[in-house]
Amino acid sequence: MRPLILISNDDGYTAKGINFLIEALRPHADIFVMAPDGPRSGGSCAITSASPLRYRKIREEEGLSIYACTGTPADCIKVALNECLTRKPDLVLGGINHGDNSAVNAHYSGTMGVCYEGAMAGFPSIAFSLDNHSSEADFTPLRPYLVDITLKVLKEGLPAFSCLNVNFPNTSEFKGVKVCRMGKSRWVKETHKCFHPTTNQPYLWLVGYRENLEPEATDTDIWALDNGYVAVTPVTLDVTDYKLLGSFSF
Repeated sequence: MRPLILISNDDGYTAKGINFLIEALRPHADIFVMAPDGPRSGGSCAITSASPLRYRKIREEEGLSIYACTGTPADCIKVALNECLTRKPDLVLGGINHGDNSAVNAHYSGTMGVCYEGAMAGFPSIAFSLDNHSSEADFTPLRPYLVDITLKVLKEGLPAFSCLNVNFPNTSEFKGVKVCRMGKSRWVKETHKCFHPTTNQPYLWLVGYRENLEPEATDTDIWALDNGYVAVTPVTLDVTDYKLLGSFSF
C-alpha cells in the first residue's frame, strides 16, 4: 500500500506553494489535502471555538483528495483526522509556505501550526517554507530537497512529539542542507498608525522587522538561510525550560 500524506497550509488551498508540494509528492504517496479556504497566515495553533466549521470537496481523483475548510490550519488537521480520513496518515506536511518560518517566525506560523497539530496527534510532521512572499514564487529548486526529506522521514520516522521545520532560501541553487538550531530573534517596531480619511480615527497595521539577536552565530536557521543553505530545524513540542527546572524553587 502506498503511504498516505496529509497536507495543509496557511496560504489557502489555491496557493502555488501547496499545489507545488502536491504535484512533487504525488509520484511517491497518496495525498489528502485539507487546507483553509483562504489565507490564514499568522494563525499559529489557533482553533475555531466561537463559530461552526465547514468543509467541502474541491477535487477527487485516484490517489488525490483536496478539501477546503473554513477554519484555521490546526482546524484543518483536526477535521481531516476526525471526519474524513479512513486510515491514519503516515506523515503530516505543512506548506509550502510563501515566506520563511525561521527563528521567532515559527511561533506565529500557521504552517508550523499544521506541523505541531500533526505531531500532537502522533504523526511524523514536517513544515516547508520558502523565503519568498510572492504568490508567483518559483518553487522549482525545492523539488529534490523536499522529496528527499519527505522520503527520509517516511522511512525513518521522527521521535514522538517532535517535528521538522524546513526553510529554503530564495535562490535558484542551494549550497546544501544544514541541520541547525532556531536562531534567537524578535520583532520590533511592530505597529504602524494610520488615520481614517473621513473620520480621522486612528487604526493600526502590524508591520515591523525581525531583529537577529545573535548576528555572529553560524549554527542557526537565520545564518543558513542568509548563506544559501536549506535550514532543517528539529522542533519539540515540550517547551519546558529544563535548565530552569533544575535550579528554580520556592
